[in-house]
Amino acid sequence: MRTTRAGLYLRVSTASQCVELQRKDLLRLAEQRGWEVVDLYVDHGESGANEERPELERLMDDARAGRLDSVVVWRFDRFARSTRHLLMALEEFRAHGVDFLSVQESVDTSTPMGRMVFTMVAAVAELERELIRERVFAGVRRAQEDGIHCGRPKVDLDVRPAVAMLDQGFGLKTVAKALGVSRTTLRRRLEEAGGWPRPEGVQNPPLTELSPEGVQIRVQKDGRNEHLVDTDAESFCLEQGPRSSR
Repeated sequence: MRTTRAGLYLRVSTASQCVELQRKDLLRLAEQRGWEVVDLYVDHGESGANEERPELERLMDDARAGRLDSVVVWRFDRFARSTRHLLMALEEFRAHGVDFLSVQESVDTSTPMGRMVFTMVAAVAELERELIRERVFAGVRRAQEDGIHCGRPKVDLDVRPAVAMLDQGFGLKTVAKALGVSRTTLRRRLEEAGGWPRPEGVQNPPLTELSPEGVQIRVQKDGRNEHLVDTDAESFCLEQGPRSSR
């Protein structure tokens, strides 16, 4: 039977604290169970709220690489401060066939009782997430009923130049880029104005000159053809029209 390869993780929050108590307990447990200690992963002066700790990252890399059969910690809060972080790590360990053992809480996922505790912790965390989600949605609905806009500020967009460009055969992506907005925002504003989807059989209007006070936006449709749009008036001017398809 192959000897269990164990990685022992230790952490203290400040550099002045000592990990000796954790080290002795973890090494004693490994000796009692006849495990091979692959390495000690010690984070000095690292907050538990920080998920990106050097030795923790090295431990996770070794677990992913199949160099560990079990990860042992002195206590849950030495490994993770949040339930979310703990569950994410335990799920990853389970996916790679690595057991997790916490000495102080006597939780060992290699045993049926340990797996049951893990399932209960996961269920409580899922319930907590759902309750938070419901509270957020309820708050948003209440704010919207009071006339308060939730989310990002609404983009103020005049859709007339967009309609003019679409009538000239430009695609939605090109028009959005010319106006400095995303395609999603442009499509939403067009839908609100009744300009999207584009009606069938729309005839291109005759080209007109730009008004002197118009603001010009230069759009490059391909390598050689450039087009100007008047964003104040509804006029549209092409320096060189799009090529006809051959």
